Amino acid sequence: MASTGSENVLIGVIGGSGLYHLDNLTFVKEVNPETPWGYPSAPLQICSLPSGTLIAFLARHGAGHSINPSAVPSRANIAALKSLGVRAILAFSAVGSLREEIAPGDFALCEQIIDRTKGVRPASFFEGTSVVAHAMFGDPFSNRLMKWLEAPILKAFASEGRNVKLHTGKTIVCMEGPQFSTRAESLMYRQWGGDLINMSVLPEAKLAREAEISYALVATATDYDSWRPHSASVTAAEVFKTLKANADTSRHVAATILEELHQEALKGDLLEEEKGSMKFSIMPRSVATKEEDRQKLKYILPEYFSN
Repeated sequence: MASTGSENVLIGVIGGSGLYHLDNLTFVKEVNPETPWGYPSAPLQICSLPSGTLIAFLARHGAGHSINPSAVPSRANIAALKSLGVRAILAFSAVGSLREEIAPGDFALCEQIIDRTKGVRPASFFEGTSVVAHAMFGDPFSNRLMKWLEAPILKAFASEGRNVKLHTGKTIVCMEGPQFSTRAESLMYRQWGGDLINMSVLPEAKLAREAEISYALVATATDYDSWRPHSASVTAAEVFKTLKANADTSRHVAATILEELHQEALKGDLLEEEKGSMKFSIMPRSVATKEEDRQKLKYILPEYFSN
């Protein structure tokens, strides 16, 4: 059952493209829980902070970046983290910029999401079950966690003299991929109010909400997508130029802020926003509800499916 994991890990980190490990923390062991939705993208790495505090790291795209965005087993990923007791997820993702002021190498904290995926990714733990639920998603990221992160991230940049700009309150477009945007699409996303674009934030954020886990995205810009009229369209080669530097900075940010995040989370208020949020999202039990589905959902929401 989730939330009773013997690891007692409160914070989980999900690494995106280029961020496949946290080598500046102390590796403890790997765990690979089989969830009702299968195995996660890769075994979870349990790492220790200098204080001895444990955190969990997951490579979203698997070992050696072997899973494309549309095939990431997001339900298994979120469920596996919840099974360890994780209550907050700090997710990193390489993104394209839709705004001139967000340059490659910049970081951003997002506030809103525009969904441009195509329905091929399972987006709910309740999908395919006899239980119906409608999770609140007006604010797709944890507001308290996102606001708290700004100061520690800026402090992390300064601690090593890193000249990195942090943008806040941005809107990210999540597209299906694996191809990058056409120029017409890129221009359309700008008109819609999009600031950034990636292929991974959904359904990850939706599933974290259903599992009552606080979720924050740290977006790291690698390119300008395809909207600039006098620039070449984005290529993987262009992305790779910035990817390594962004990953190095992300590892430094994680190593610098995780202890403070853990201590703040222990106080309670920071992670209370999502706690209990699914209580009134789950439709009343009907005669059609199957016990096997209740047992399945008990893995992520034991407080609602224990009886």
